[in-house]
Amino acid sequence: MEQSQAILTGTPMPFCPGCGHAPSVISISKALIELGYAPNDVVMVSDIGCAGLVDPLFNTHTIHGLHGRAAGIAFGVTHGLNDPSKKVMVILGDGGATIGLQHILESARRNANMTLLVLNNLIYGMTGGQVSGLSTNEFKDDRHITDQTPPFDVVRLAHEAGAAYSARVTSHKNFVEIIRTAFTTPGFSLVEISSLCQPYGAAKMSELTAWTEEEEVYTNKRSELPPPLIETHSLINDKDVIVPQFESRIGNRYGIILAGSAGGGIQAAGKLLANTGLISGLEATMKGEYPITIGTGFSVAEVILSRDSINYTGLVHPDLAIILTIDGLEKIKDKLTPDTKIIADSKLNLEGYNNVVFLEFGKIGGKKGAVFSALTYWMIKEKLIDKEALKGAAGNHKYSESLLNTMAKMEEHILAEAN
Repeated sequence: MEQSQAILTGTPMPFCPGCGHAPSVISISKALIELGYAPNDVVMVSDIGCAGLVDPLFNTHTIHGLHGRAAGIAFGVTHGLNDPSKKVMVILGDGGATIGLQHILESARRNANMTLLVLNNLIYGMTGGQVSGLSTNEFKDDRHITDQTPPFDVVRLAHEAGAAYSARVTSHKNFVEIIRTAFTTPGFSLVEISSLCQPYGAAKMSELTAWTEEEEVYTNKRSELPPPLIETHSLINDKDVIVPQFESRIGNRYGIILAGSAGGGIQAAGKLLANTGLISGLEATMKGEYPITIGTGFSVAEVILSRDSINYTGLVHPDLAIILTIDGLEKIKDKLTPDTKIIADSKLNLEGYNNVVFLEFGKIGGKKGAVFSALTYWMIKEKLIDKEALKGAAGNHKYSESLLNTMAKMEEHILAEAN
């Protein structure tokens, strides 16, 4: 198989020396290769924890889920794909398996066409070695833990919930064969792989064998259930089509980041800027970021305007940064490069940054209008987008009168500055 078609990326394993997750990853990739899967035929959903470090290792489609929610995400993926030629698989640890047990049982009950691989090292390895719901009493005895609550048998539970195939394997010699069988079983399959953890769990296979449940395999003779697809009303077709009304001098792609504080109208300005791009015949995306408190701290909006399709909405190094407050500056300063044009409120200290224009945007536009006045300034000065397009977008806003007044103030300021 050519490197471009390799299941693994070749990235060094991120696990501790001796960790059992590494041979598990290799066995998974071997099983996929032996079955003839190409990277684009596989969707891998990972969980939180040490097992969740697998994302950069796979050259497949990857989704990094929340703790315990990976099975639920994969359930949605497999029903959305509805394509038995693709392989949807989940890689998670014993912590994720117990936290998300209901998602596993529901996927087994519905016999979703997916494979779930539980890398069970008997502990929470990323947070210091606490026992999990799959930790056996033999393992707890050796650690002098008096709690004798029996562990979940996730293999048997999956079987009793309706999994077409469920198995536990402890020997590396059997990993590939068992995983291959799971991958080729129509419907839901689960494989629990006993795994070493050098720092906190078993350091050698003899210990792991003594502490884990015996190997077992269960099958259920049942057909894969068709996904419950329902025809619903389109959320897109009945929307108004945006017809370009203005022209733009923006080239292939232009990234703008608006940075301020909560309550400063940053998110609203970002949406208006994206709408301005749309009515100027451009593709546009807007992504907002702010802390969970919403009413305090930073507020950042990233806008991309492009003549071509925007397949990736990340904005690593913006072409333009409009910075209104210290909160915003602290949040985005690592994104700024020597080539980034910066428009900033005059109260900020941007010593060491080049290509900066200062103006009293807060004084001109007020707290909520400062960012809009800065956008107006940029459009008038750079002429990449017609300011009339911004007026057109603002005219449909619920605070259109206030926004248009802010634009008028900025236009007067620029005119006075020129005279």
